[in-house]
Amino acid sequence: MKWSWKIGEYAGIGVFIHATFLLIIVWVGLSHWLAGKTLEATVMGLAFIMALFGCVLLHEFGHALMAKKYGIKTRDITLLPIGGVARLERMPDEPKQELWVALAGPAVNVVIAAALFVWLQITNGFEPLEKLSLTSGSFIERLMVVNVSLVIFNLIPAFPMDGGRVLRALLATKMEYTRATQIAAHIGQGIALIFGFIGLFSNPFLLFIALFVWIGATQEASMVQMKSALGGIPVGRAMLTNFQTLSPHDTLARAVELILRGSQQDFPVVENQKVVGVLTRADLLLALAKASPYAAVAEVMQRDFQAVDFGDMLEATLARLQSCGCHTMPVLRNGQLVGLVTMDNVGEFLLIQAALSGGKGSNAMPIPKLA
Repeated sequence: MKWSWKIGEYAGIGVFIHATFLLIIVWVGLSHWLAGKTLEATVMGLAFIMALFGCVLLHEFGHALMAKKYGIKTRDITLLPIGGVARLERMPDEPKQELWVALAGPAVNVVIAAALFVWLQITNGFEPLEKLSLTSGSFIERLMVVNVSLVIFNLIPAFPMDGGRVLRALLATKMEYTRATQIAAHIGQGIALIFGFIGLFSNPFLLFIALFVWIGATQEASMVQMKSALGGIPVGRAMLTNFQTLSPHDTLARAVELILRGSQQDFPVVENQKVVGVLTRADLLLALAKASPYAAVAEVMQRDFQAVDFGDMLEATLARLQSCGCHTMPVLRNGQLVGLVTMDNVGEFLLIQAALSGGKGSNAMPIPKLA
């Protein structure tokens, strides 16, 4: 994720903090300073928010480690002002596995809340709930209440919360996966409308939650529809076969000529019938701003590039395109270049598939980014 910094790693999973996270640190520090006007109050406020996000991080590791049990890797975990995001390479194919992965996060918060409850019982540290607030009250009790709130909030049966995935997993044990997703998404959108309506007359923050839930439900439904449309289809059926190539000895001016002549943006660089690099539009423009248009393609092309085999599945290939951040990948068959696969032509393929099946193009258009 852009604008994120790595702060650690555990079990091979990198932990990142997003730049916007600093905003909540500043807001919390300022709130406690204005409330108590002492350095101690400010420090305790910052300590509480760091403890809270420590619980959020453990929540995300609950998902990640449960997914690892089923052979699913987690790319990274990023902390945002609204919580944490664990980017799994994929969701489990089996509904029961998805159920356990979804429940693992809230289960961590249940354990934390239970441990804090026991500690408060032993130390007789309970205070009346009415004395608790965001800036005052027992540190441990506030942390326990927040963990209970995290469990309740995350189990709301709406995407992208864990409750939406729990609902989808339960439905998928009785019906087809795509249908289960659609029902869960519709329920989530209904909940979003309720939140939005209440937020108009009471808490404006509910409007933000409503928007968050609505977008999450829409993206999840779109992603599963895409997965269903691409399932079992090899790259060879969707690849571009009408394309231009460059030689390492061609000039950048030749690449500019090809771009202006057609719609192709990235070019495989071929020498002795082997792909030796890829010249991207972005790299070309950057080079033209710094060097002569008569510089050789070999000086600018990417030598470390990703390629895909003719028989690879289109669904997995799309995931690779999204994760690598590359727009184009050469398609090889027995080591020979036979085509190109791009984000654009996968989108066109989805539109055509939807039209052939009698679906609406608008349902096939979005290609959601992987979380």
